[in-house]
Amino acid sequence: MDDSRPIFVQIAEQIENDIIGGQLPEETQVPSTNEFGAFHRINPATAGKGVNLLVDEGILYKRRGIGMFVATGARDRLVAKRRDQFQTDFIRPLITEAAKLGIGEAALLDMIRKETDA
Repeated sequence: MDDSRPIFVQIAEQIENDIIGGQLPEETQVPSTNEFGAFHRINPATAGKGVNLLVDEGILYKRRGIGMFVATGARDRLVAKRRDQFQTDFIRPLITEAAKLGIGEAALLDMIRKETDA
């Protein structure tokens, strides 16, 4: 856990990462808030806040008396959300900084290719 961000947000991100990574396929049950609480040594209510964030986004849903499950289409929605975040958080600032430094599109693409080949 990272002290710079709320724990419940980190729990939600952990579940998201497990869905994107395939460890939690669609229609599978996620660990209970008590399991998250015991594993991370946190209050289960804190874990519940993280789970509820994903319920509100339609990523998880509740089966009464059974637990929380990954919704159909959750992975695709999460990947789309993360791609949008990636563009906002990384691509736009990269292009802005490149323009300030006089780095054109071709040179920027060449720099990226060199890094991906390394």
